[in-house]
Amino acid sequence: MRKNILAPSILAADFRHLEDDILEAAGAGAKYLHIDVMDGTFVPSISFGMPVIESIRPVTDCVFDVHLMVQQPERYIETFAKCGADSITVHAEATNHLHRVIHQIKACGCKAGAALNPSTPLSVLDYVLEDLDMVLIMTVNPGFGGQAYIPQMTGKIRTLRKQAISLGLPLDIQVDGGIKESTIRAVLEAGANVCVAGSAVFGGNTRQNAEKLLAVMEEYKSYF
Repeated sequence: MRKNILAPSILAADFRHLEDDILEAAGAGAKYLHIDVMDGTFVPSISFGMPVIESIRPVTDCVFDVHLMVQQPERYIETFAKCGADSITVHAEATNHLHRVIHQIKACGCKAGAALNPSTPLSVLDYVLEDLDMVLIMTVNPGFGGQAYIPQMTGKIRTLRKQAISLGLPLDIQVDGGIKESTIRAVLEAGANVCVAGSAVFGGNTRQNAEKLLAVMEEYKSYF
């Protein structure tokens, strides 16, 4: 049975009360925390890095799902693993040596993910798909929160899930961007099982928001 997982993105949390927001999301049942690291080069924005991850690691036993939106991520894999990352996802577009980086992540004891921007075809993963624990389909263009879901990504998710099934791979398919109550059913039906949500969780009552999304995900727990 495929496990559906909510991964609240702390990029949308209240940084004045970050620990409180994390505990509220985890208390509602979220098992992952999605941590967006932006370098101002691969994407225009700059977010946070190692000190923030180190400071919140003692707060929760949630899986730290670190999404590196940085150029040449191979420079930082070991450091983020030591800071407390459990899973590290790098962008296929950000490195010349994706196969090498995937195995670098695994050598550090973390699960390895590869992220694809909306315009990047699935074919770039043809020769590494069996090495991956997760593929992140960006459902908005990365770099900014609050964007609208790109409808064409539903077909991309569906194609990837069919490919994983045909290869017999227990692949997690993560989606990130514009995920909320009005879009989450479409991505779950298409085959996604790890849903990143930022403002849909942290915009307002964090616990209630997370519970609503988790209730929808529970409906699709055995969809595939």
